[in-house]
Amino acid sequence: MKATRFTRPALLLALVAMLSACSPGYYLRAAWEQTKILNRRHPIASIVADTATDWETRNKLLLVLQARQFAADTLKLNAGYSYTLFARAESDTLVMVLSAAYKDRFAPHTWRFPIVGRVPYKGFFELRDAQKEQRKLEARGFDTYLRPSAAYSTLGWFNDPLLSTLLRYDEISLANTVIHELFHNTFYAPGQAVFNESLANFVGGRGAIEFFCGRDGPDAATCRTATGAWADDVSFGVFLKGLVDDLETLYARPDLSRDDKLRERERIFSDAQSRFAAEVRPRLKVDTFAGFTRDPLNNATLISRRIYYDRLDLFERVYQSRGGDFRRAMDDIVAAARTNKDDPYGAVEALLR
Repeated sequence: MKATRFTRPALLLALVAMLSACSPGYYLRAAWEQTKILNRRHPIASIVADTATDWETRNKLLLVLQARQFAADTLKLNAGYSYTLFARAESDTLVMVLSAAYKDRFAPHTWRFPIVGRVPYKGFFELRDAQKEQRKLEARGFDTYLRPSAAYSTLGWFNDPLLSTLLRYDEISLANTVIHELFHNTFYAPGQAVFNESLANFVGGRGAIEFFCGRDGPDAATCRTATGAWADDVSFGVFLKGLVDDLETLYARPDLSRDDKLRERERIFSDAQSRFAAEVRPRLKVDTFAGFTRDPLNNATLISRRIYYDRLDLFERVYQSRGGDFRRAMDDIVAAARTNKDDPYGAVEALLR
């Protein structure tokens, strides 16, 4: 099964759950699930060396070790011992992730946690618990979006293992995910979930290009696919920004009632999907956004996507301004973001002035 960019978010789920101010039951369940994962860990190197390991699994585990080493040695990310171990999950879905948003304004419902600040999603290990919370939010008038996730980061608090849920990814997505997650161990701005995830998306996408093109050569299929996948991410981010701008313009109109705005937004949603299918998708190099034209749209689904695709073109412009020196661009962006924790995007923009 080929992973899409919408089903592999790098969630800070375990850390959020264990430090949360939620109910004791939520806390205990999260701690129990994390303990089970940690207790199932086995060294990847020993699994690779085991002759009983099937060929496909061995190759993917070797790729993980190579991508991890590249992230540590070349990109200087804080790898620690993350992704040196493997843990088998009990199902294909690690957690269910719930997001919510106001219907008449483009603003997410957020949950506040220590250390990581406000986060526009909450993870659940049981589908029924997620659906119960979803129904409560919908009864309060929120848009909601419930989706599965197969990966998360604990920001280096634990030695994150590679979970078996990730082995269904293709090699480009797998390497991208490893680099993306290790970047979270290296940098995280509290309360800036959109900036953190979009920047990690840049590091994962551009990092995968550096990894595959350096390892396999610029003419290799892996290099071309990684390059195309990142170009598609940037294109989708630009398209998504246009859609969000249209919605924010609508929601700001004082001459329309709430009901009028809700009816008009449905037309905007429909037009956007038609325009994406006719104008954007045919230009994409790697078809990872097919779901956008068939999945229902609301503010929650769009905000959930925007978390990972916000202003990717800004990061790309910094990269181009550094002459294609990825390490320099990444380090400059991180250094700039550290200087202005309230407006990291503004700090990054200043790099181009």
